[in-house]
Parts: sequence; C-alpha cells; structure tokens
Amino acid sequence: MDRLLIVEDEIALAEGLKDNFEFEGFEVLVATDGETGMRMALAEKMDIIILDIMLPKKSGFDICKELRARGQGTPIIMLTARTEEVDRVLGLELGADDYVPKPFSTRELIARVKAVLRRSRDKREKQTNIYNVGKIKVDFEHYIAYDRDDHQIDMTFKEFEILKFFMMNKARTVSRDELLDKVWGYEIYPTSRTVDNHIVKLRKKIEEDPETPRHILTVYGIGYKYIE
Repeated sequence: MDRLLIVEDEIALAEGLKDNFEFEGFEVLVATDGETGMRMALAEKMDIIILDIMLPKKSGFDICKELRARGQGTPIIMLTARTEEVDRVLGLELGADDYVPKPFSTRELIARVKAVLRRSRDKREKQTNIYNVGKIKVDFEHYIAYDRDDHQIDMTFKEFEILKFFMMNKARTVSRDELLDKVWGYEIYPTSRTVDNHIVKLRKKIEEDPETPRHILTVYGIGYKYIE
C-alpha cells in the first residue's frame, strides 16, 4: 500500500482528498500547516507528498527545498492556487516532480500521483544496477563505469564480470580457481596468473591507493576478498 502525505491548510479540501485517495487504496496522512507537514515528511516513510505552496508557518517552497537539501527523495507534487509560470518553474527547480494548479479535478490529481509513482519506481529500478565501487560508479546493466566527476572510464567486459562476482560474494574469500570457473568458464580456461593480472588492473581503477588496496584484498595462498 502506497503511503501519501497531504500538506494542505484548506481542511475541507484535505479531508476530501484523503477520502478519495483512501478509496484508491492509499494510506493517507494529513497536515494542515507547513511545520507539521515538514515534521511528518521527515518522521514518516512516505511514498509521495502532495504539497500546497501557500501554507501557514512554513511555505511549500521552503518544505520542498529543505527536504531535497536533506537528501529526501520522496516524490512531491506541488498544489497551489498560484498559476504564474515563475511559481511553477521555481517549484520544479526546487525539486518538485509535478505541479497541479487549483482548481483541479480530483480524478486528474489521482492520475498525476499514480504517474509520478510509476516514474519514481522506474527510476529506482534503473538505479539498482548502479553501484559505488571504491572510487568509481559501475552500471552493470549497461556495462559502463564512471569516475567521481561522472566521466566514463574504460573497463573491459571481464573486469565488469569480476567486479560483479565479487559484489555477489562480499567479504567471502574467493579462490583463483573459482574466479576462473565463474568468470571465464571451463571452455576458456586461462591460468591463475590471468586472474592476478586482471586484479592489478582493477585495483588501479577502483582503489585510492592500488598498492595498499582497501576493497580487493589478497588472501595469500588462496585468492581474493572484496570488502565494501
């Protein structure tokens, strides 16, 4: 069940929206001023927030800005009677996901909420294949790696596969033979020296100091261990 927070000072409107969204299967919380809304947004795990701009005690703009500054990524739909384009643009620039001016159709608002939730889920699903590995970010779905400045760096297919295997076996000692089996396979079976050469190259790409690695550790006489 999706959890929805409505921050709206028009009590009749807030209660009407609450009833309609509960009918659609949402769990709904309501705040009627900005400070209460801010506290609830931080304290409760919400899936989406409907946020009026003109609120007592703290404006919707301020709430949106503060939530995003705190790293809060919960989708936000701004709801307001103000229709000037500058307000709409400001809300979106502050991190809102959509903007619905009053008066509005409740059916349209429900459709907007569901659409934003779908986009949010799609985005999260796409991001699940992107991992921080040492000093780089790795997209295992598209086999792309980036440095901290989001510049793409060169990595071979085998380097991606070794990293993926390490991450599936975090903190477990993996032998050279196991890496050869799982990454190269039986049909193409190089020597254990090939593994060592690939590890040296990987360390140069992901470690701050490849000579003193913190992530891909050597377990002498056996193989390697990956530590996050």
